[in-house]
Amino acid sequence: MGMTFDFSGQTVFVAGGTSGINLGVAQAFARAGARVAVLSRRQEKVDAAVEGLQGLGAEAAGFAADVRDYEAVEKALGAAHQRFGNFDVLVSGAAGNFPAKATGMSANAFKSVVEIDLLGTYHVLRAAHPLMKKPGGSIVNISAPQAFLPMNMQMHVCSAKAGVDMITRVGAMEWGREGLRVNSVVPGPIDDTEGMQRLAPTEAAREAVMDSVPMGRYGKASEIADCCMWLASPAAAYVTGAVIPVDGGWSLGGAQAMGQGFEQLAKPQ
Repeated sequence: MGMTFDFSGQTVFVAGGTSGINLGVAQAFARAGARVAVLSRRQEKVDAAVEGLQGLGAEAAGFAADVRDYEAVEKALGAAHQRFGNFDVLVSGAAGNFPAKATGMSANAFKSVVEIDLLGTYHVLRAAHPLMKKPGGSIVNISAPQAFLPMNMQMHVCSAKAGVDMITRVGAMEWGREGLRVNSVVPGPIDDTEGMQRLAPTEAAREAVMDSVPMGRYGKASEIADCCMWLASPAAAYVTGAVIPVDGGWSLGGAQAMGQGFEQLAKPQ
């Protein structure tokens, strides 16, 4: 059972909030009473997510935009702001990943991940900044262990996510006096997500990942959501610029061990 938070009357915007971890975060805020807006690239996924959030009793809205397109992001955030007012909480989680050697992917493939993860995060934060509640607003970026752990087959993701954590830290410095907090949450292996299916596509790979986690199990999207809600709550009022692993201890060594195995995991079994 997750922690209990009350976000009644607050507005939460979740970029990438139509699937996986980010949808779990959006659902958790909806259950906690927030008005929730989500954004992702495909309109059908946006519509499905909004319907689900409304089914939880939340006032919800959704917008289709590619985070790589700043003007589209700015327009979507502006429309959400027009409907719901200033954002109390912004969660930025759009991401892309696939295992590939540095020389085994095209320059365009590398660029695509950097554009989604790094430029996408900047675009969302840059467009949201003037629309955030100040003081009192909270921004949470969804990062990854690749931000601080070099891994085989992950040069593109390591590069992009390292940049995301620096966006978090510099944002915290520049916006702190406005009363706006910026933090990163670093999920470990989370069950039932597209990312995990890509990185561990077989049962043997799933077992190997689970064995590499000190706590010996996969995480749940609700556990990432709990950390996001804590960071957005008054309980974390003095926390900014933090990069917080929520990974069962995976980043203590298991994550890098798995990095050694990505080459095997990427091969059809």
